[in-house]
Amino acid sequence: MRLVATGLLVAMAGLFLLARSQIGPQAAWPSPAWHWLLAFSEAAMVGGLADWFAVTALFRHPLGIPIPHTAIIPENKDRIADTMAGFLRDNFLTPQVVARRMSGMNIAEAAGNWLSAPDGAAGSRVRAGAAELLAQVLESLDPERLGNQVRGGLVRQLGKLEVAPLLGGLAETAIADRKHLPIIDSLVRWAGLTLEDNEPLVRDMIHRRANAVLRWTGLDEKLANSVIDGIYKMLAEVVVDPKHPLRGKIEEGLATLAHDLRHDPAMRARVEGFKDEVLANPALAAWWQGVWERLRTGTIARLRSPDPAMGGQLAEALGELGQHLRDDPALQAQINRFARRTLVGIAARYGGQIVRLVSETVKRWDAHTVTDRIEGAVGRDLQFIRINGTLVGGLVGVLLHAANGLL
Repeated sequence: MRLVATGLLVAMAGLFLLARSQIGPQAAWPSPAWHWLLAFSEAAMVGGLADWFAVTALFRHPLGIPIPHTAIIPENKDRIADTMAGFLRDNFLTPQVVARRMSGMNIAEAAGNWLSAPDGAAGSRVRAGAAELLAQVLESLDPERLGNQVRGGLVRQLGKLEVAPLLGGLAETAIADRKHLPIIDSLVRWAGLTLEDNEPLVRDMIHRRANAVLRWTGLDEKLANSVIDGIYKMLAEVVVDPKHPLRGKIEEGLATLAHDLRHDPAMRARVEGFKDEVLANPALAAWWQGVWERLRTGTIARLRSPDPAMGGQLAEALGELGQHLRDDPALQAQINRFARRTLVGIAARYGGQIVRLVSETVKRWDAHTVTDRIEGAVGRDLQFIRINGTLVGGLVGVLLHAANGLL
């Protein structure tokens, strides 16, 4: 467009020379029309040159001559940056403006209509985009640092939580609902299996504790058999007899433990101390880091898996969310209110920082960068101003020539 505008100016200069050569006694084709063309070309050159000077003066010194009030944009870069920031602050980032613009918007319904749209190219793009975005977020974050942050958050929350009363309440509820009986059965069976696995060790202990007379007569072996058989019999009776005295003792012990967990300060202190030791144990940190890394890599693999099952699950979840957002006015009101309050809060808290970021960014640009970016954005329209100035100037010249003839 700069070449077109300059070419039109050159054409007007050529027309001026041609018309000037045809006026006078030596002209080959004397005609009054040349006077009109001369007036048109003269005024067109004046208009084109004036607009060329005006457009050029915005961005640089015309012909490199430091004429005052030229190179306006590079000379006033900082003031332009402050003006832009003030315009954004006053017209876009005030809480009143944000609240007014948000009041007529139903963001939740729009999101619901988009998410609940029939499956197709858009739905596929939504699934692929959401999955890839989540995968990239998980990949971009430092896994060790993120895992430590998550673990630190969990440790802080668990550190604030007093677990002894919670465990005591759970135990009392389980006992009241008779849900502790399977646990007792499992404990008794576990005791029997443990005894079976360690039977040689038990026999060796009895042999070593028996006196020499029992070992010499061989009664230590019979004693060991009697003890082990008696334990097996007792455990079997506990399993099959719901009213066995040992079972009652176990239930009584569980009830006492549940009560102490809730009401005994010493017990509660011991439990809290044990909890703190476990949370501070480096082995727990290493275990959690391994769990977190497996969870993270597994999630990334599933998100990027070509298996359609994953995409179908994600699409179904997004579709259900969209239907709820679309059809539930109460949910829409809550989400819209939350979005409005959030954006208004952002404008109130960070509006000044946002516009200051714009201002400081523009100020950090060098003058050449600012000039190139603004000229690249509006330069084409400015060249149209040169073209229009050339043509309008020529028309004004014709009108002045006509007025001069009439007068």
